[in-house]
Amino acid sequence: MSYHDPAPLDLKSYIREVPDFPKSGILFYDISTLIRNAEAWQVATSRLTQSVLKFQPDLLAGIESRGFLTAAPLAMRLGCGFTMLRKPGKLPGKTIAHQYGLEYGHDELHIQEDAVRPGQRVVVLDDLLATGGTLAASVDLLRKVGAHVVGASVLIELTALGGRRKLDVPVTSLLTYEG
Repeated sequence: MSYHDPAPLDLKSYIREVPDFPKSGILFYDISTLIRNAEAWQVATSRLTQSVLKFQPDLLAGIESRGFLTAAPLAMRLGCGFTMLRKPGKLPGKTIAHQYGLEYGHDELHIQEDAVRPGQRVVVLDDLLATGGTLAASVDLLRKVGAHVVGASVLIELTALGGRRKLDVPVTSLLTYEG
């Protein structure tokens, strides 16, 4: 299965940079301006599909909530399953939890206990890789339920923050920024 990139489009021109959001000193990369443009979104999902295809996944896992935006359409394009990694209390049925530390405290992700068959090849997706804490925790959580995590993919990577170093799986990023 291969996908053709339909246009030599500069996707960065569709990302809005919002200074001082959500707090002073933070430069926020807003993907909503990319997603609402049909052509840019088609090109972005096509390019992401190409980057994830090499991992030969059985299942894609999206991190709440913007990771769902990339993982779900890619799963459809690749013909594989999709599962969600969510905050506490958001998934029905029995879940497996994983707590992890952040620069400012801790957080927790959950997955349904039967979401992954042992040994399934899983790629985890999110919109952004910054410090790497949430993505690394997602890999750990997926391993807890028996996944063979073969890679991670993000729409945007903030390279100066070094999040990639926290991961022990290959990572692909569609767009990179220094900040």
